[in-house]
Amino acid sequence: MKLILVGATGLVGRHILEKAIADPRVTSLICPVRRALPALPKLVAPVVDFDQLPRDAPWWQADAVLCALGTTMGVAGSREAFRRVDHDYPVAVAQHAIAAGTPTYVLNSALGASPTSLFYYNRVKGEVERDIAALGFASLTIVQPGLIGGTRDTHRPAEQASVYVVRALGRLLPRRLRINPATRIAEAMLDAAIAGRPGRHVVDAASLC
Repeated sequence: MKLILVGATGLVGRHILEKAIADPRVTSLICPVRRALPALPKLVAPVVDFDQLPRDAPWWQADAVLCALGTTMGVAGSREAFRRVDHDYPVAVAQHAIAAGTPTYVLNSALGASPTSLFYYNRVKGEVERDIAALGFASLTIVQPGLIGGTRDTHRPAEQASVYVVRALGRLLPRRLRINPATRIAEAMLDAAIAGRPGRHVVDAASLC
């Protein structure tokens, strides 16, 4: 099975990369990246500009796309930059992949995603879900984690503080509000990509604890 992974250098993406390389069901893993990745078996990592993705690249034709692209307003620096990473890039990837005949898309979104949300972050997440669904993939899985547990390369103080509080409360919280380990999210995404079940599916935060 040939998979495309975007967001391979992020917290969830790194775990997907590791699991996909180790999975015998995956014969080829295409990871478009901004900066070169170390060589690994089965890995093809073309260096691309996400603002000008190559439409005719042969590697767009695959069995499934896994999208783990994402940032925060603080890291992005502005609403416009945040929307570009969390909406425009995932949609552009989806458009190129479906045009090449790739039937399956798996998106890492967020708990509370809704195009009508009063919160900008959740509204953008809802809009990207809506816009990718409108493209008509044979199989679309949307994973909606809450707080993601794991070690990031970037410093996110507000998120880290939230993780600390949630860990302290532990099992007093409903399952959907508990920490979702990045490795569990990666596992759910990879399983969905390989299964390619027809239709639209949502993996909620409660099932990712």
